[in-house]
Amino acid sequence: MAINPSDILLTGRVAVVTGGGAGIGRAIAAGLDAFGASVAIWERDAESCSAAAQSIGALGVVADVRDGAQVDEALARTTAELGPVSILVNNAGGVFRSPLLDTTENGWDALYRSNLRHVLLCTQRVARQLVAAEQPGSIINLTSIEGVRAAPGYAAYAAAKAGVINYTQTAAFELAPHGIRVNALAPDLMVTEGLLALSPEGLPAGIAAGIPMGRAGHVDEIAGAAVFLASGLSGYITGQTIHVDGGTQAAGGWYHHPQTGLATLGPN
Repeated sequence: MAINPSDILLTGRVAVVTGGGAGIGRAIAAGLDAFGASVAIWERDAESCSAAAQSIGALGVVADVRDGAQVDEALARTTAELGPVSILVNNAGGVFRSPLLDTTENGWDALYRSNLRHVLLCTQRVARQLVAAEQPGSIINLTSIEGVRAAPGYAAYAAAKAGVINYTQTAAFELAPHGIRVNALAPDLMVTEGLLALSPEGLPAGIAAGIPMGRAGHVDEIAGAAVFLASGLSGYITGQTIHVDGGTQAAGGWYHHPQTGLATLGPN
């Protein structure tokens, strides 16, 4: 079976990107649109939702995907205006520093709801619709490098992102008989509005030294991977977490020493 350049196209398909008002989500929404999909952005911030939707001609739906009723309403509106959804990108999320000994129950619950609960809610609603219509689909979950390594000061966030990885595997298995693929993308350091909010003075010099490729990633590089996973070119890929991280996860702690350029493991 020869592949064809048209296999990457998403023409005639409807895609939803949660948290698509800024950063990685906005880039993914633009990428899916560029390859032909009709895109709906589900975003709780009305201002960024409107701006992102207008910038690419997408449908903007103001919704808090942590709430099941709002997910139901968003899906109903999207289906009515664009058609049945066959691509879902669970990108919404949030993070704040919360050292283990200081994490409160409310803090834990907030990070769980922001990063994991909505993945179930949105996946479940879209998958139910696809199964009922006997249609295939592609679901893409955004996790993080922090889901597979220690994350000092961010234990609750990292636990939720690890949960996304396992949920991806289990959902992929359960939905495979229905032709619905489920995969995840795991970025490392990406220059986004959220990252800059954590470092108002800008990124510290040398922060990318621990990344084998020696630089932070660009949100469009995540978007490219998302387009691939949404398209027919990835038709036999499911249950996988693809690390779009400049080689960080593969390196396992090795890095190129910024002064000597030598392969180094741990402090030097």
